Amino acid sequence: MNHADMPWPLLIGGLAVLGCLLASLRLRRQQRLLRDLPTSKAAGVFIGLVELKGTAESPAPLTSFLAETATVHFDWRIEEHWSRMVVETYTDDKGHPQTRLREESGWTTVAQGGESQAFYAKDDTGAVLVRPTGAKLELLPLFDETVERGSALYYAKGPPQAVADSTHRRRFSETGLPLHTPVFIVGQARERDDLVAPEIAASREAAMFLISTRSEERVEAGFAGWSWFWWAAGLLLAGAPLLLVLAAPNNRDQAPVALLAAPPFVYLLLWAVGWVGMAFNSLVGLRNRSRQGWSLIEVQLKRRHDFIPNLVAAVSGLTAHEASTQTALAALRAQAQATAPGVSGPDYGGLAGVLRAVVEKYPQLTAQESFARLHHALIETEQRIALARTYYNDIATHYNTRLEQVPDGWIARLGGMRPDPLLAAADFERAPVTVTFVK
Repeated sequence: MNHADMPWPLLIGGLAVLGCLLASLRLRRQQRLLRDLPTSKAAGVFIGLVELKGTAESPAPLTSFLAETATVHFDWRIEEHWSRMVVETYTDDKGHPQTRLREESGWTTVAQGGESQAFYAKDDTGAVLVRPTGAKLELLPLFDETVERGSALYYAKGPPQAVADSTHRRRFSETGLPLHTPVFIVGQARERDDLVAPEIAASREAAMFLISTRSEERVEAGFAGWSWFWWAAGLLLAGAPLLLVLAAPNNRDQAPVALLAAPPFVYLLLWAVGWVGMAFNSLVGLRNRSRQGWSLIEVQLKRRHDFIPNLVAAVSGLTAHEASTQTALAALRAQAQATAPGVSGPDYGGLAGVLRAVVEKYPQLTAQESFARLHHALIETEQRIALARTYYNDIATHYNTRLEQVPDGWIARLGGMRPDPLLAAADFERAPVTVTFVK
């Protein structure tokens, strides 16, 4: 081999090692993202990156092409087998050109397609609209069958024309997301255009948009496994010259072992530096999501506070119970002030029960459509506050745990990161409201 040709193999090998390094770190970052994101309930999905578990639902599902199953997404493919004999020229041991026949065979796609629609991810608290366009989809197999030309399926679903050198065998396969299938979703939540509600859709800001039929544990394990695979592949490529020299002792005089040990050492050093940077960025993202979680509580408390005056105005026309009703609502309004983490204050969870007791004791109040609507909105808002608290506590717990772990805790000190306080039930004093109506 000419010495001038040597840089090209080295360059290609170096790029391959670099590609393995980047692939390993990227998969490791995705694994950490899944581990750091708390799973949200459908009713507690807020704007931003969210993780959600539920079932795929649709009021008008699609019917898959091959399996004819009710789905919200499906992809199908039809392949046809071919085989032919080709003349191959080769050189024998004596250097003479020779010819021989060789069989070639394979599969050619003759038809394919699919269809997708927006669907709802539903759990025990509600449903969130999901637009799968642009997502990485991990689907279930719906149909897989290989048939001969005599089968009814051959032409019923496949095209009438055949490929060249066909053996008249066709393979029909289909994958999809059937109705009611459990799904695991990670994506960016945004506000819908048609109504005040969130939806999950593709976004340039999202670090991941995944819709999978696998569980969160299996998805995370998959990222970790492939990360280690690419890490090992890069280390093997970097250390290949050293392994060849160690395997052949006669070559040790031609290439110093210390020099050949440099590439794998540099590879491990670069991977370690890249991992530290990835871990630090992960902690920064986790801290920012914790702060966002607290801001979501404040948003919901402000939304709840704005409903109280409207509720007062709606029931003020009920003169028979005006005085006692206004007293109860004033007590409710007094509890509508937000508190900081770790500071004692009112318990908003007690408001729903008080208002519900008023409605049950005086059913004539429900005749007012506006009262019923605002009552429902207030109850829903209190539920959203509770979900926002849960989300904040979950993400803050993840963040605080990272700060106490090794080596994440050491890395966190580089940025002066401190634990975030949690919201506990004991931090909120229950202020009971007694409602008495004058008959």
